[in-house]
Amino acid sequence: MLETIFGNETVATILLNVYHYDGIHARAIARNMGKVHGGIVHQLDRLEVGGLLISKEVGRTRVYMFNPKSPYTAPVKQIIQITYDHLPSRVKEKIFSENSKPRAKGKPIIRTYEKN
Repeated sequence: MLETIFGNETVATILLNVYHYDGIHARAIARNMGKVHGGIVHQLDRLEVGGLLISKEVGRTRVYMFNPKSPYTAPVKQIIQITYDHLPSRVKEKIFSENSKPRAKGKPIIRTYEKN
């Protein structure tokens, strides 16, 4: 469904990754998707120019996250949350295989709490 709303599977999966990790770099998304880094950066830049995403430098890495000041962020995140909540655990584990940050020992990969 997200592919239909956002125009293609790449953008839909990018947005799912940003939603899941609350901030992620392009190379991690590319690894999760098995795609070329340049194509992911192009789509992230488009979403940033459109105002839905923002980015910041963390060391030498650019991390992308939803723009809290955009009036479109809340409704878009609600749409993404519907899809995210209905993905089976095995699909989430496949899509979100890249750790964007070190995890605490014993912390599950999949979030089990409800996001705002």
